[in-house]
Amino acid sequence: MSYAAAALVVPPSPVSFLSLNSFAPVEELEHGVKPIQQDYKWRLVLAYDGTHYAGWQYQQSPPTVQCTVEKALMKSTKLERKDLRLVGASRTDTGVHAWGQVAHFFTPFNYEHLEEIHAALNGLLPTDIRVREISPASAEFHARFSAKSKIYHYKIYNDSIMDPFQRHFAYHSVYKLNSAVMQEAAKYFVGKHDFSAFANASHNDRVPDPVKRIFRCDVKEMGALLQVEVEGSGFLYRQVRNMVALLLQIGKEAIPPEIVPHILATRDRKELAKYSLSAPPHGLCLVSINYDESHLLPPPDSPANSFGRHHTIRKCKVPFY
Repeated sequence: MSYAAAALVVPPSPVSFLSLNSFAPVEELEHGVKPIQQDYKWRLVLAYDGTHYAGWQYQQSPPTVQCTVEKALMKSTKLERKDLRLVGASRTDTGVHAWGQVAHFFTPFNYEHLEEIHAALNGLLPTDIRVREISPASAEFHARFSAKSKIYHYKIYNDSIMDPFQRHFAYHSVYKLNSAVMQEAAKYFVGKHDFSAFANASHNDRVPDPVKRIFRCDVKEMGALLQVEVEGSGFLYRQVRNMVALLLQIGKEAIPPEIVPHILATRDRKELAKYSLSAPPHGLCLVSINYDESHLLPPPDSPANSFGRHHTIRKCKVPFY
């Protein structure tokens, strides 16, 4: 395989993401060269109610968010799953929600405008999954590996009677929680630590690095609602839910805040199990994923981002009498 200047190659669509200084791979043929199809990368920002899904990661049954999004993409682009290569930034677990999940996919063709594909995707998707934004992505961008930090929120409804409108999105604690001691304990999570004690065994064959950096961990009180907000460089399997579970026990004043550094130091999941189990998934939401600004810059000559479009009513001309 050799390389030829992209300026000499006819692109697959009227608008190319390649600059004149970039290079595209070509295959050598008997009578010249044939350009290999240039792929175009697209970034999605997704929101979903995870109640009826077995998490993000692809599987046919029970349904997952990735599987559902891929089916909509296949219908709207007429491409196969292997060609789309959809990748999500975070593998949210069964029953976990998202407001700011990020994913990317590929097409062998360009779009002049993104509003049409955006509207088509939301028209094909069930109402509990929405594409909030679609934008062109540079070759360097990767939804998972380019991420600088992720922000999760866990909601706890702390009252004797559960608000029925919060039942799918907040954990109900009938025990009166001391938010001040929960906040005191949350500060122990901030910094760079080995979180082995807060990770469940994963079905993923890849062994993750247990050392993660937590940039902030706050407990905010909003009436009957407590919200645990955690931002970190990355998280182990069920790490946030295990952190919240321990904070709940501390909030009940069953154990002191100083138990957090003790459990962290053991790096033993069995030590945490002496005090708490995982918090239920429905209180957890992936709020946003942060990237370097350089990774979010669009390629040259790319279409504008689509944030959806409002419908308007055309005013009718009233006949003059």
